[in-house]
Amino acid sequence: MGDTAYSTERKVLRLSGADVVPFLQNLVTNNVPAKIDAMIYTALLTPQGKFRADFFLVPDGDDILLDVAEPMAADVFKALSMYKLRAKVSLEETDISPTRGIGDIPEGAYADPRHPTLGWRGYHGQTGQDADWDALRVAACIPESGVELTPDTFILEAGFETLNGVDFKKGCYVGQEVTARMKHKTELRKGLVRVAVDGSAPVGTDIISNGKIAGTLYTQADGHGIAYMRFDRISDDMIAGDAQVTALP
Repeated sequence: MGDTAYSTERKVLRLSGADVVPFLQNLVTNNVPAKIDAMIYTALLTPQGKFRADFFLVPDGDDILLDVAEPMAADVFKALSMYKLRAKVSLEETDISPTRGIGDIPEGAYADPRHPTLGWRGYHGQTGQDADWDALRVAACIPESGVELTPDTFILEAGFETLNGVDFKKGCYVGQEVTARMKHKTELRKGLVRVAVDGSAPVGTDIISNGKIAGTLYTQADGHGIAYMRFDRISDDMIAGDAQVTALP
């Protein structure tokens, strides 16, 4: 299996009430009313535009389920409770255990919107399937909460546009101004890249290029990894600990 240092347990919250769609629309990076007929991948940012949490939004009758990494669930619950003020929105924890699989999508399950190779996710007792999810993530350069996605992350550097996790045509949301400025007024100088790894190194190991820190090596599987890199320091001779690292196209 791949090498990560973070819990893969999930927590599912239930949001209900007449205002639930506009409430979420004002907070998260994706376009909720336009896409909520299917599963949505999205994020909650800080006012400074940095990553706070990522999660899936799942339609469930008139309600919306929020599927989040368990270590982030308490903070998300607290943030949503704070933001809802007088909105007609109820928020509660559930005992739903999400399942995942590859191949044909069972009835009532949803395709993972981040990448076709990540299969489907179910919330109503669908039988899950085992897979090397880290290897699938690495192959598609998909970041994970608490590993590649940290409080210092800007979501565009983490590939959220490619992951269908942000919509630039929607209105304002928390952190929108910084995210839009990065999209339209700057050229990204750092970001996640897929690398070949000859050897192994702990998650979080610095990548050294020409004697300088060029980035950080994160999840590894099957001789490949995800790295956060300064693009101008990528070279043909990079190391992370005892591992040789090569950036891939």
